[in-house]
Amino acid sequence: MAFLIKKNSKARHYNGPNPRESGTLSSNLSSTIFSPGARYFAEEYGITNPSLQSLIVSIYMLGLVCGPLAIAPISELYGRLMPYHVCNLIFFGFTIGCAKSTGTGMFLAFRFLAGCAGSAPLTIGGGTIADVIPKEQRGVAMGMFSLGPTLGPSLGPIIGGFVAEYKGWRWTFWVLLILHGCVALACLVFMQETFTETPQGGQSPALEQKKLTANELPAHFLHALLTPIKLLIFHPAVLLTSLSVAYAFGLSFLLFTTFPSVFQKQYGFSLGISGLCYLGMGTGMLIGVAIFSLTSDKLQDWHRRRNFHEPENRLALMAIFCPVIPVGYFWYGWSADKVTHWIVPIIGTSLIGLGTLFTLMPVQLYLIDACGPKRAASALAANTILRSIAAALLPLAGQPLYDKLGFGWGNSLLGFLAIVFIPIPWLLYRYGRQYVSGLSRGTEACRQG
Repeated sequence: MAFLIKKNSKARHYNGPNPRESGTLSSNLSSTIFSPGARYFAEEYGITNPSLQSLIVSIYMLGLVCGPLAIAPISELYGRLMPYHVCNLIFFGFTIGCAKSTGTGMFLAFRFLAGCAGSAPLTIGGGTIADVIPKEQRGVAMGMFSLGPTLGPSLGPIIGGFVAEYKGWRWTFWVLLILHGCVALACLVFMQETFTETPQGGQSPALEQKKLTANELPAHFLHALLTPIKLLIFHPAVLLTSLSVAYAFGLSFLLFTTFPSVFQKQYGFSLGISGLCYLGMGTGMLIGVAIFSLTSDKLQDWHRRRNFHEPENRLALMAIFCPVIPVGYFWYGWSADKVTHWIVPIIGTSLIGLGTLFTLMPVQLYLIDACGPKRAASALAANTILRSIAAALLPLAGQPLYDKLGFGWGNSLLGFLAIVFIPIPWLLYRYGRQYVSGLSRGTEACRQG
């Protein structure tokens, strides 16, 4: 993140994250670029079960569950750079496997393993930001970094829809390989290690691990491997915020897997044109990134001037915007159910995208600020694990839900459940300091095993 301008430069963090942003973009493109072409895959291999049709898309997200368990501790033992390069190579190989698959089982295996490798930029990126950027400047940096996770899932089906319609489903992976190859090359040329020292100075665990003996290293790695799980189990702040993100993120992927059927069935769109409907959610997220980047650090500075510079300040924007999520589901569901003009449900999805963005980004910054550079990767890995489980499993219920309840009541049910999560940022904003102090002690205890 510090390869273009000097460390002490105020502008240093603006051009540093670019390869990492591209890495998160290609990784998240992979999660949905195949979604429109899944229908052709199902026809080629005789898949008629709706849940299995969803699984061939969402199994990538299960890879995002398993990958961080190994990648986060490796990045905290050996630094950030090595996992980036190794995972880029592995992702490249298994994506080729997806394109060349000759059966459903082979495809599912390669897709899962590609997800494991693709989790690297999502897992390590937040830790990289914590390595080099002071707390009061992380809002803009996180806004830049989150362009990949927010725009990738929305752009993927747009590209994949036209590619699958005119070239076939296998070409969605060849296009992804071309894009990711450019990203991997940029990472190889420009990226440098950021975890050799913290912004405050002094050695990091990446240097301290060199003092470990050969006998000590396996046990040390095992403790680091279990850290994300320990954080989820023993720290309410991590669990509650991760549950909020998991539900919002999981529902987004439920929509991603059902958009083609909704807009083709209700509005008669072609496969390629139905992919353009993802622009609604993408636009909402892009607007959210702009608002967040402009306001997050200013809000933090406002709190600092009033001697209230605490991690839970990051959750203020989440508390304001997360109620937009249920509103978006009610809007989208009933407008699609009544077959209003096609722009009306797309506006509803833009509200969902806006609310989802303001759930994801404040939580990531909250965990980075609360845990600090030494354990930011593990805290974000815990968050990524839970949200990826939701993104993998919730889409399996999407089509059966709509078949049983219809688009109106089906999406209303999702909206009512989203209301349950609205109090979480308010509770943590009010009472979160005791959890953060426990989180800081707990991450250090996890480190020591």
